[in-house]
Amino acid sequence: QVQLVESGGGLVQAGGSLRLSCAASGRTFSSYAMGWFRQAPGKEREVVATISWGGTITSYSDSVKGRFTISRGNAKNTMYLQMNKLKPEDTATYYCAIKDGRLGSARYADYDYWGQGTQVTVSS
Repeated sequence: QVQLVESGGGLVQAGGSLRLSCAASGRTFSSYAMGWFRQAPGKEREVVATISWGGTITSYSDSVKGRFTISRGNAKNTMYLQMNKLKPEDTATYYCAIKDGRLGSARYADYDYWGQGTQVTVSS
């Protein structure tokens, strides 16, 4: 069993910053990519950013490119999302996920385990 726990969400004014964390534990894969997704009310879940097993290959959605930075901890079982210059449209529940294999994917169906989510609310 794999557990993913997100933290760091909250309420922030537009232009502010937040840092999300995700910690994986349990019987994870020998190597796995990780990703951040988000879902706003009434909308489909969408990819925010992904990172490879080694942490050297990252990808971002166009809507967050240049504002958000994804990273992994040295122990590889942790992942972070530094969110700067937040906008009201970034308001959503943010989920971390892991997938078997070294490379990330923008398709949420490719991910095997998900966290419970952490709420991010950006006020205008």
